[in-house]
Amino acid sequence: MALHIVAFIRVLMLKGTGISPQSSISVLVAALILGKSVLIADMLPFINRFPARPLVYNVAWKASIYLLMSALIHYVERLIEFSRQAGDLVAGNAKLLSEIIWPHFWAIQLVLLVLILMYCTMHELVRVIGKEKAKRIFFGPMPFPHV
Repeated sequence: MALHIVAFIRVLMLKGTGISPQSSISVLVAALILGKSVLIADMLPFINRFPARPLVYNVAWKASIYLLMSALIHYVERLIEFSRQAGDLVAGNAKLLSEIIWPHFWAIQLVLLVLILMYCTMHELVRVIGKEKAKRIFFGPMPFPHV
């Protein structure tokens, strides 16, 4: 859903520029790829670098890594589009650097920063307090499963 919000913001920013936004299917594929990359990153030993320190350390560390990856993915997405138009990767990169609207790029990155910070904060809180307790806090007492 978060990437659909980003796509909607991109559509609003591109309105009137003649540039066509991504389709909902490509946003879904990007979300699946990003979701898998987050799951894989969470299994790496260096991702949970500060387990004994206050949560802000892990939140800042993970958010920095995820934001860096999102910026790279965002740039590569644009690079692929421009490379298709220009014919090859080098020409596509030159075309991208000359035509990219940097305020739009950074606006999307700011939205992603907020979403990533929210995700990392919630993920760390749930990790510390436990999944079941988090469910009870959000949804109230859960009925015990009948065996």
